[in-house]
Amino acid sequence: MKRTGLRQPFLLTALCAAMLMPSAAALAVTDAEILKDATTTDEIVTNGLGLQGQRYSPLNILNEQNVKELRPVWTMSFGGEKQRGQQAQPMIKDGVMYVTASYSRVFAVDARTGRELWQYEARLPDDIRPCCDVINRGVALYDDLVIFGTLDAKLIALNKDTGKVVWSKRVADHKAGYSITAAPLVVNGKLITGVSGGEFGVVGKIEAYDPKNGQVLWSRPTVEGHMGYVYKDGKAVENGISGGEAGKTWPGDLWKTGGAAPWLGGYYDADTNLLFFGTGNPAPWNSHLRPGDNLYSSSRLALNPDDGTIQWHFQTTPHDGWDFDGVNELISFDYQDGGKTVKAAATADRNGFFYVLDRTNGKFIRGFPFVDKITWAKGLDKNGRPIYDDSNRPGSPSAKEKGSSVFSAPAFLGAKNWMPMAYNRDTGLFYVPSNEWGMDIWNEDIAYKKGAAYLGAGFTIKPLNEDYIGVLRAIDPKSGKEVWRQTNYAPLWGGVLTTKGNLVFTGNPEGYLQAFNARTGEKVWEFQTGSGVIGSPVTWEMDGEQYVSVLSGWGGAVPLWGGEVAKRIKHLNQGGMLWTFKLPKELVAKH
Repeated sequence: MKRTGLRQPFLLTALCAAMLMPSAAALAVTDAEILKDATTTDEIVTNGLGLQGQRYSPLNILNEQNVKELRPVWTMSFGGEKQRGQQAQPMIKDGVMYVTASYSRVFAVDARTGRELWQYEARLPDDIRPCCDVINRGVALYDDLVIFGTLDAKLIALNKDTGKVVWSKRVADHKAGYSITAAPLVVNGKLITGVSGGEFGVVGKIEAYDPKNGQVLWSRPTVEGHMGYVYKDGKAVENGISGGEAGKTWPGDLWKTGGAAPWLGGYYDADTNLLFFGTGNPAPWNSHLRPGDNLYSSSRLALNPDDGTIQWHFQTTPHDGWDFDGVNELISFDYQDGGKTVKAAATADRNGFFYVLDRTNGKFIRGFPFVDKITWAKGLDKNGRPIYDDSNRPGSPSAKEKGSSVFSAPAFLGAKNWMPMAYNRDTGLFYVPSNEWGMDIWNEDIAYKKGAAYLGAGFTIKPLNEDYIGVLRAIDPKSGKEVWRQTNYAPLWGGVLTTKGNLVFTGNPEGYLQAFNARTGEKVWEFQTGSGVIGSPVTWEMDGEQYVSVLSGWGGAVPLWGGEVAKRIKHLNQGGMLWTFKLPKELVAKH
């Protein structure tokens, strides 16, 4: 009887614990779930809280009145010595959170308790060549797989329940400078990714793979003159040169090492059945070596997801000479104009201009500055092409001496860099994390060498103001007006989330996760996480309660390339933590 009396409580405890644990056989992620992710609240299965990338949640359990009661419920450390540059967005499926960390690591975590379920660490070679820190921005979920890219340019698919490798695919040669830092996306059963490496003279490309086995389906180079391919029965079939003949907007052979890497990944718009990717800088930075527009560098591309063909392009900085790229996210949204619905897309470019395009054809609708100082261009013409100030292009160098230096604003790290903005359907505003800085920049002579940095430029970044660099802005895409702003002493480098609860969440390098009133910009809550917040926050619903999660861990490009700006952030500590917050239950009951 004693033995029976001891076993019954044990069995009851074990049963209760099993009920609280995530299911070991959670349901697979389907194409239908991915397509409707923007409207579901109990899971997050896309990077961007929906394939359009609006980063808007329809949840309003948490709002501007009760957010002051938001408090942490658990936190988890990524552990070890690899606490550096945590930029990922978490994903949540069936009570399990999937997130990447620096140095190409993946974690599965119990979303209720923060308990680690499994961890995968890629075996990286010693000679990886990441341009801008050892970061990773997240996973793709599909079927029973967790798929991510690595710093040595591989795609790796893991079993979502065990973390075991299902397949691994080399996308490009890391010794030539290629890497992958963006979260892949899955569209209509195709796994789609770009590559990083523009600072090494790679040839940018966007590719689609079979997510179940890693077989390549199509490949689309993003430098004019290179052939695209569709793969049928394992054989490559030519699918058209990107943009026409080789060298059309490139001199000599520079198109062979032209850069234009789509390193931030892309989004998808089901209304038009188009993928939207941005491309990076042309290589080298020294623009005097490569006269012409240098397509498709510093551009937004719309691609057919079935075969990778380019349907339209819009180049924000033709003949880029400042490393402005064009890689920032292009977010689909609709608005009313004269009683008609406009199918638009918006992007806040590193060059300092905010663009609104017709997403059906790429035509320019309007553009306007979204930062206070732009020196390299006098404005935009009627087609959205920049009107250059020729005196602000760094001078041509000789073989012995560098070219004349100019002071340009924004700095090459951009008016807005990688950190994704958000669009709120209720306010009609975009919330843009931006920075006010400039740079001394000059050109130098350079020759391509495989795997070596291919810049041909030097620079020093400088703040434009004594009391702030970062500015979170609320921007009306219809009028071009700034509705409100919040300034920050250090540069902003984290993503933005907005909700139906009239909230905007973002973080800062000083360590705070912050919430603002979406209509007024009033700060309504903040929490110190212990290290810089440069990841993208998310919110979701579980057991009738609304949760908020974000990564904390300072790093990224700013401390590596920061010039005089580095003085403002030199005291900030690196880290690697995953924080999760919610309201107390008694407050939820009052909602």
